[in-house]
Amino acid sequence: MSQVQNETARKSADDPWLFRTYAGHSTAKASNALYRGNLAKGQTGLSVAFDLPTQTGYDSDHRLAQGEVGKVGVPVAHLGDMRALFDAIPLDQMNTSMTINATAPWLLALYVAAAEEQGADVSKLQGTVQNDIIKEYLSRGTYVCPPHPSLRMITDVAAWTREHLPKWNPMNVCSYHLQEAGATPQQELAYALATAQAVLDDLKKKVPPEHFPAMVGRISFFVNAGIRFVTELCKMRAFAELWDEICRERYGVEEEKFRRFRYGVQVNSLGLTEQQPENNVYRILLEMLAVTLSKNARARAVQLPAWNEALGLPRPWDQQWSLRMQQILAFETDLLEYGDLFDGNRVIASKVEALKAGARAELAHIDAMGGAVEAIEHMKMRLVEANADRIQRIERGETIVVGVNKYESGEPSPLTSGPEAIMLADPKAEADQIARLEAWRAARDQDAVRAALADLEAAARDGTNIMPASVAAAKAGVTTGEWGDIVRGVFGQYRAPTGVSQAPSNKTEGLDELRAEVDAVSAKLGERLKFLVGKPGLDGHSNGAEQIATRARDAGMDITYEGIRLTPSEIVAAAQKQGAHVIGLSILSGSHMPLIEELLSELRGAGLGQTPVVVGGIIPDVDAERLRTMGVARVYTPKDFDLNRIMFDIVALADPAGVATEEATR
Repeated sequence: MSQVQNETARKSADDPWLFRTYAGHSTAKASNALYRGNLAKGQTGLSVAFDLPTQTGYDSDHRLAQGEVGKVGVPVAHLGDMRALFDAIPLDQMNTSMTINATAPWLLALYVAAAEEQGADVSKLQGTVQNDIIKEYLSRGTYVCPPHPSLRMITDVAAWTREHLPKWNPMNVCSYHLQEAGATPQQELAYALATAQAVLDDLKKKVPPEHFPAMVGRISFFVNAGIRFVTELCKMRAFAELWDEICRERYGVEEEKFRRFRYGVQVNSLGLTEQQPENNVYRILLEMLAVTLSKNARARAVQLPAWNEALGLPRPWDQQWSLRMQQILAFETDLLEYGDLFDGNRVIASKVEALKAGARAELAHIDAMGGAVEAIEHMKMRLVEANADRIQRIERGETIVVGVNKYESGEPSPLTSGPEAIMLADPKAEADQIARLEAWRAARDQDAVRAALADLEAAARDGTNIMPASVAAAKAGVTTGEWGDIVRGVFGQYRAPTGVSQAPSNKTEGLDELRAEVDAVSAKLGERLKFLVGKPGLDGHSNGAEQIATRARDAGMDITYEGIRLTPSEIVAAAQKQGAHVIGLSILSGSHMPLIEELLSELRGAGLGQTPVVVGGIIPDVDAERLRTMGVARVYTPKDFDLNRIMFDIVALADPAGVATEEATR
C-alpha cells in the first residue's frame, strides 16, 4: 500500500479511546513530573490518583493521616498543591479524570480555581470527577458523610456543572470496585445502574426539565473488565443496552446521543497475582480486549494497571509498558477500521440477554427496597457473600489461577529481581508535604479563610448548592481538612455496614478439621477463642478483612470486626474490652510500618504485649522481616490465598500450650 493509500485508510478508521494511566504519588511536584513524562510518551488523558487523607477530607498533618501521605496517590491539601500538580499542563486543553468521591466537590473546586489562575476558559474544561459515594459504602471505603447528604453533594456538583462546566462529566458511576469486592456480573450491572438511578432521581429536582435529558447524557461510568473474556465483553454490551432502556423508559430521554452508554475502564486489579507476576501482562491484555473489540460497547477511555502492582508501586517504565499495550492495539492492528464484530452472533446475544435478565431481577429487588441508598446494607452483604464464594472456588481449584493454584512451579522472574524492581515512596515526602502545608496556612489571609468557611457552613446547612461556596473557599486558601471539617460538622460522620454478620453461616463445607481445632483450643482457654480483626489508618479496601472475619466466624471463633478507619488506640481498646486472644490487622495502603509500630507500642502500654498480632497487606519482603523483628507473629501477602491455612495459624497462636512452649524456648 502506498503512503497516500495508507494515510487514507487510517483517516477512515475510528478515533481511538483516550489513553490514560492512573497515577499520582508522594507530592504534587513529583506527580506533575510523572504526568508530563506520560503525556510526552503519548498518553492522551490524565487520571489522577489522590492519597487517602485527600480522599477522606483530612489535611496531611491530621492524626489519621500519619503514614498515609502520598502513599496511594498525590496529596492535595490546598490550591497551591493543585497549582503544582498541573504546572505547565494547560487545563483547557486536557481531559482530566479525578478519582475522587467524598471530597469531589472540593477537588473540583480546586481544579476550577487552578484553571482560572492559568487564564483558562472554565467552560472549556473537559474531564470527570468520579463522585460516586454509594460504591464507597459498598467496597472502597473513602466515604465521609451519611448517604443522604452525600447524595445531595453529588447532585449539587452535577447541577453546578450544567451551568458552568458544560463539557464536564459530573459523575462517573463506578462499578470497578464492585467487581474488586467480588460482585458477580449481574450484581455489577445492577448495583451500578441502581446508583445512577438514585442520582438521576435526585438531580431531576435540581435542573430545569428541558435540560434534564442532556444531564442524563453527561453521566458516565467507570467499569471493571475481568479475565473471563467472553462474559466481560457481553457485560459491556448488556450495560449499553440496559442503560439505553432505563434512559428511555424511566426518564423519557428521546435523543439517542443522550442515552449512549459512555464509560471508561480500568481492567481488573483483583486478579493480578504476586506469584509469577509476569503472567499479569497477558491478563491485562486479554481484559483490555473485552472492552475494545465490540465497537458498539467500546470504552471511551482505558487505563491499565502495571503488571507488578501486586508487588508495590510501579515504576514509570512499568506504566509505559501498559501504555504501549494500548497504543499497539489502537495503531498497529486494524481493529478501529471495522464495525462491530459481534452483531448477529447468537452466542453473544444469548449471553447478553441472560446477563440483562439477571441484572433486571437484582434491580427490581433494589427498587422494592426503596432504591440504592436504602439498599446499601443489603448490597454490602450480597457482595461479601459473593466474594466468599469466589475465594472458595479458588481454594478448591474450581477456578484456576495460573501460578497460584495450578502450574505453580516456574523459573524466577528477572523482572522482579534487584533493589529497584519496584518504586518506593519517598520516605521524606510526608514531612515535606506537612512543612509546605504549615507554610501555606501561615501565609494566607486568615480573615478571608474564616469568612469563606462561614459561607461554606451556611450553604451546607441551608441547602444552597455547595459548589459556589467551595470554589470561593478554594480561592481563599482553605485546606482540604478545613473543608472536610465543615461537612463533617454539618452532616455528621458515618460508619458503613461491614457485610459481616455475627451469626455463623451454613457454609461450613471443608471446615470440620478447622472447627475441631477451634473447639479444642477454646476448651484450653476456658472460653471461645476471640479473634479481633482491625483496619488501622485510612485504607478502605476492606475485602480481605471481611473475608478473614467471615472465615474465622464460620470456623467457630468469636469475632470482632467493626469495619474500617480505626486508630491504633481504638483497636487496642477493643482488644482490651473483648479480651482478644489474637489480633489481625489488614493494611493495603503501604502505611503498615508506622501504624503497626504505633499499635504494638500501645499494646505493650496496655499490658497486652503478649497478645499475638498477625498482619496482611501488600508488604515487601524487607518490610515483612522488619515487622517480624518488631514482634508481629505472622505476615500475609496476596499470595497467601488459602484462608484455612491462615485460620490454622491463628488457632495455633491462641493455643495456651503453644504459647507456653514458645516462651520456654526464648
